[in-house]
Formats: sequence, structure tokens, C-alpha cells
Amino acid sequence: MKISLMSAVAGSVVLAGAIASVTAAPKYEKANPLRIGLMAVADPAGGFGGLVEVSVTNTSRHTVRVPKWQLPSALTEAKLFNVSRDGVAVDYVGPMIKRGLPQAEDFAILRAGQTLRSTIDLSQAYDFSQRGQYVVNLDSPLQYASLSDGSLLRQDNGLPLVARSVPLSLWSAGKGGEATVQRKPGGGSVVDGVTYKSCDATQIGTIGNAVVAARGYSENAKGYLAAGTVGPRYTTWFGAYTSARYGTASQHFVAIDQAMDQSNGQITVNCGCNQRYYAYVYPNQPYEIFVCRTFWTAPLTGTDSKAGTLIHEMSHFNAVAGTDDHVYGQAGAKNLAISSPTDALDNADNHEYFAENTPAQN
Repeated sequence: MKISLMSAVAGSVVLAGAIASVTAAPKYEKANPLRIGLMAVADPAGGFGGLVEVSVTNTSRHTVRVPKWQLPSALTEAKLFNVSRDGVAVDYVGPMIKRGLPQAEDFAILRAGQTLRSTIDLSQAYDFSQRGQYVVNLDSPLQYASLSDGSLLRQDNGLPLVARSVPLSLWSAGKGGEATVQRKPGGGSVVDGVTYKSCDATQIGTIGNAVVAARGYSENAKGYLAAGTVGPRYTTWFGAYTSARYGTASQHFVAIDQAMDQSNGQITVNCGCNQRYYAYVYPNQPYEIFVCRTFWTAPLTGTDSKAGTLIHEMSHFNAVAGTDDHVYGQAGAKNLAISSPTDALDNADNHEYFAENTPAQN
């Protein structure tokens, strides 16, 4: 991929003077303390290989605590950037992770006035292979982030503040090839129509039960929406009714149910993850689901269950519903449905909680 050095420098100059911040409404009496800078990093030949430098500065007089996965780092752990080419969104192909509540060790600490800088290779998670005009910006919801006085970084509607940069626009001639992402290896054994990798006999039995329960969830959710029901169950998780949004929810669960019902080894469950997640997938690699440590301690059904986790992850695949992770948890999902129903229809946890329906609503 090649751009002129002049273009790379121009991007840096613009961004040096144009730093975005997000202001919360007076109800919380807080402005976003994080100031975000973004600039291109040119290679020695004057080209651009997808590298950007991100600076995150705490402009407040308080210490700020932010979950590490909400800040850019060398390790891609979340969809933090919006990338488009010639006005068309470029797919994110990095991991989509279902997480539980963050623990103390999950937080990055920024003291008053401190700046964190990191260089990110966007080509690891986005396709920069084609020529065109690329626009990149950081766009990361700061769920669970707080100041040292204990106040959460929220908007007036209760949704998280967003760490957002000014868009960086660059022309690129492309570099050929696809985004450098993990490719799923071959192998695995098929048991009762599901492929298993790195799973022992006990794990296979547990996952088999979760698959059966997840199929029940997806069938029930599909049936609810096919009947045209608009009860508290729908409005709690997907917000106020419109025919267009209801149609989208229905289409999503038709696709989720079809994907869950596959029984000739298409669904792959990989037990090789040892991270403190529930699970993750690569959205462009259906239908492999990596289950992690928290998955094994979750109940079979109910809130944040094994079966629900499979629904959550299945919804992420671009071939299914292509959902994102705007917020996590029931409280966040409920508020998203009230404040932004469109985002609720794009949020994997909202799909999971609609399917789990715990506590039950009609």
C-alpha cells in the first residue's frame, strides 16, 4: 500500500490540531476527560501499511480507570475503529469477544495529565489491500470507565461516553493481500453433528448440551418474532416498535436459528482458549466458536448462560447477523434498547438476552 509522504504528514498535521472530545449532558456534570489523537505512521519508503499512532490523554484533574480492551494496543481485542474505503465500510475481521464484568486487573489507569501512546497495525483486523480513499477514526464506548471520585463516564441518557477521534483521511494505492488475521486450523472430531477442537470428553458432553439448549432458544425467539408479538420481551431488548426494526430482529433470528440447526459438522467449538472471557469468534470465519474460561462456570441456561453465549457468538458472524459489541450486560443492554434501538439491534448481548428471556416476559 502506498501513499505519498506528503499525504501522511498532512494527516498528522490536521490531527495534531483537531482533537475530538465528547461532552456528557449536565445531568452527570462530566465532560469526557479523554482526548484522542490519531495520525498515520509512514514507513521508510514513504508508504502506508496500515500503521497509525493513537494518543490518549487524561485532561482531567482526576485519575481515570478504563477497561484495557477499550483502548488501542498492539493486541487487537475489540472493534475500536471505524474504517471505510471510498465511503463504504471496511469489515472488521478481528476477534469479537463476550466479556463479563471487568476485574481490577482489567483496568488501565491514567493519572491526571498522563498520555498513553500506542502504534496500531490496522491491517491485522481490517482489509487495506485495495486502492482508494480510506477514512479511519477511533470510536470506542467507555463502558465501566470511571473517575477516581467514583463517577462513571456516562452521557445524559445513561449510555457510556465514547472515546472518539477526528477522522483521518488517506489515499492508498493498496498493498495486495488480505488483513492479517488468525486462520482457523484444520482437524477436529465430529460428535453428534458438531465439530470439536481441543476439547476433552467432558467438555464435549457439556457443549453438546449447550448446543441443544441454544437451538431451543433460537427456535423460540424465531417463533416469537414470526408471530408478530410485540410484548415486554421485545421492547425490553430491542426498544420501541417500528416495522423496519421488528423485521430486522426477525431476520436475525431466522438466520441465527438456521446457523444453530446445522448438524453436519459446520459448527465448530474450539476449547483451546484460556482467557478470562466467555467466548469469541472471528466474524468472517463461520462457524467456529472459541469457548474460554468463564464459559465453563456459566449455567447451562438463563442469564449469561452457556446456551446464550452460543447465541451471542453466532450472531456475530457476518454470514448470520453481523452484530457488534456496543455494550455488555443486562443493564447496559436494557438502556441501549431505550436510548438507541438501532444499536440494540446491532448488539450481540441484546440478542442473547432476548433469546434467554430471563426473567421470562411475554
